[in-house]
Amino acid sequence: MSKRGIFISFEGVDGCGKSTQIKELRRRLRGMGDRLVLTREPGGTVLGEDIRKILQSHADGPEIDDRAELLLFTASRAQLVSEVLQPALSEGKCIIADRFLDSSTIYQGVARGLDGETVGKINRFAVGDCLPDVTILMDIDPADARQRLGERGVADRIEKLPESFFRDVRDGYLQLARAEPGRFFTVDATDKIGAISERIWNMLTERYNGLLD
Repeated sequence: MSKRGIFISFEGVDGCGKSTQIKELRRRLRGMGDRLVLTREPGGTVLGEDIRKILQSHADGPEIDDRAELLLFTASRAQLVSEVLQPALSEGKCIIADRFLDSSTIYQGVARGLDGETVGKINRFAVGDCLPDVTILMDIDPADARQRLGERGVADRIEKLPESFFRDVRDGYLQLARAEPGRFFTVDATDKIGAISERIWNMLTERYNGLLD
């Protein structure tokens, strides 16, 4: 491994198949043993998991203000960076993250309509210079993603939002990917699981030749 580890994040609308591809990548990297670190957002720490419960199961309580939602997500993220990500990267480990700061940029900044500059400042305050080296965007039409969610079972608070919200999310992600082509790697999430996994693996092994062994 290099002196600094490798930070890989997965992004996309709910139901895009991130979890499946993370499992596929984890299987391919099983030889790394404890040099491989998996995280999710919100969550990944005791504090983060408590915040996750609040954000996902608050549907029956008072509506969470959009600003409060942003701050809850970034509070979880700040704790994750301090407690897990920075130490792992300094030890040369490989991190696979199920969402990171781009989720706040898109879900709260674009889809919720909060000021993008303010969201960016809060994001930077929470993560400092701890940013993904590569972000894999699982792109899918929100209608297809919602069908997958329906087959999966009970939806959480955010998954119950209207399809128009997720269309804004998808559009926001695609714009962000176009703005940062050096970091983003966009894949068609409607393709077969094995084909997607192979595309991701080929990209990573080409970019990090010998560092993922």
